[in-house]
Amino acid sequence: MKLLRELPLGTRVVVRYRVEGGFTDALGDLVARDESTCTVDTRRGPVVVALAAVTLAKPVPPPPVRKSGGGPPPAE
Repeated sequence: MKLLRELPLGTRVVVRYRVEGGFTDALGDLVARDESTCTVDTRRGPVVVALAAVTLAKPVPPPPVRKSGGGPPPAE
């Protein structure tokens, strides 16, 4: 996939690729690539994807900032 070969490392991407039984996505930072694979650092860890299995890839914006507090305000 040409786009994955041209994007700078560190770009946040979503990559859809073929797996047995269908497709899956990897969302995270593009951290490595070589002639036949790319590596996306996801929340669950690095995912190595064969470029031949990629069906779609695009850069995506940074994740939304989570608000701190974690719940409703205390009752009075």
